[in-house]
Amino acid sequence: MSSQFQQQFIHYLRNELAISEEAIDLALRRQDSVQGQLHIILWQHGLISLEQLCQAFDWLVQERVEPATNR
Repeated sequence: MSSQFQQQFIHYLRNELAISEEAIDLALRRQDSVQGQLHIILWQHGLISLEQLCQAFDWLVQERVEPATNR
């Protein structure tokens, strides 16, 4: 995930899904050590619900199909 795209995703997690800064920081630290996807790590650690995970996947698919710069 590119740095700019990851920042947009983190913004979405914070503002739309109301994921705490602490949860995102923990997942970012774990992401580096296990090479996992941020949303999967949040879910594996119980920091987001299955519904929030689905919403994150939906956002990622939407942004890959229609990047914000082309809207």
